[in-house]
Amino acid sequence: MITRRIAFLGAAAAALIVAAPALAADDLKLPRQAVELVAPPFVHPHEQATKEGPKIIEFKLTIKEEEVVIDEAGTKFQAMTFNGSMPGPLMVVHEGDYVEVTLVNPETNAMPHNIDFHAATGALGGGALTHVSPGEQVVLRWKATRTGTFVYHCAPEGMIPWHVVSGMHGTVMVLPRDGLKNREGKALRYDRLYYVGENDLYVPKDEKGKYKTYETVGESFADTTEVMRKLIPTHVVFNGKVGALTGKNAMTAKVGETVMIVHSQANRDTRPHLIGGHGDYVWETGKFINPPEKDLETWFIRGGSAGAALYTFRQPGIYAYVNHNLIEAVELGASAHFKVEGEWNNDLMKQVQPPGPILPGKSSAAETVVKIR
Repeated sequence: MITRRIAFLGAAAAALIVAAPALAADDLKLPRQAVELVAPPFVHPHEQATKEGPKIIEFKLTIKEEEVVIDEAGTKFQAMTFNGSMPGPLMVVHEGDYVEVTLVNPETNAMPHNIDFHAATGALGGGALTHVSPGEQVVLRWKATRTGTFVYHCAPEGMIPWHVVSGMHGTVMVLPRDGLKNREGKALRYDRLYYVGENDLYVPKDEKGKYKTYETVGESFADTTEVMRKLIPTHVVFNGKVGALTGKNAMTAKVGETVMIVHSQANRDTRPHLIGGHGDYVWETGKFINPPEKDLETWFIRGGSAGAALYTFRQPGIYAYVNHNLIEAVELGASAHFKVEGEWNNDLMKQVQPPGPILPGKSSAAETVVKIR
């Protein structure tokens, strides 16, 4: 069990390791834009390209420690989150903008927290400058100097893996100011954007094999860490729980629409695959300065990173979007659905003959064609 006092002492010691720079006055004479973040898979409104100059984009992340249910069986899990969602919200800015984040750790929480932005430069991605105890907040500003999709996560000294796999991660997308391009420099655009954050969860079991529950997140620390060290997750889920993006929660689109999927995994490698579709354009490493790969069946997202894929839906129906480690998709929960509306195109696919009994002495349709020729 980890207590608030023990956690505070660890955070205080970590804060002494890195000397913080002197507090800077707000000397940037730039326009400000406050953004209201939304929970994944949805993303706040934004421009895909802009002719305006750089801005200071303001975001607010409030840390929530709370018990959540992670599967249909009602398994309970002590989560730590940004803004109450697993993953935290996707934040979209343009290259050259300044990202200004207010990180709030309410008094009702038990743990100290911070935030490490993989897109930021210096001070452990901001982690060394953002340690907040319950009842505190901090404001960090950093310049978006590289385009792409980048993970952010909590990184308190001595507790980093636990905080990350407990839900404290998200993604920042830094768009080129003139928008996305293909290898030939032609503009690429999307009609819809969805954010899928994959999480490996480690829920302790009792001597009878039943999942354990805890009153507080601190009480779960020792047992959860023991499970984590075996590197075998009990659940692998998209957006916080089994079924978070399936059935009535499916992501939606229409035939002819281009959808961007941003997929992150802050801890382990994963292999997204759209069953019945493809990656028309894929930035596996998530970096838009590199030309996208084309026509991928499955793409690879390295642990600790986020990738992006564009696909224009050509047929209606239900598409399964999965981690193509199919054990993790089917048995542990790493699957989602797209529900697509529109007209069916028989030229792309047609059921030539419906299922029926095998008749003795009857040729298949293909054999009949060969005989006629």
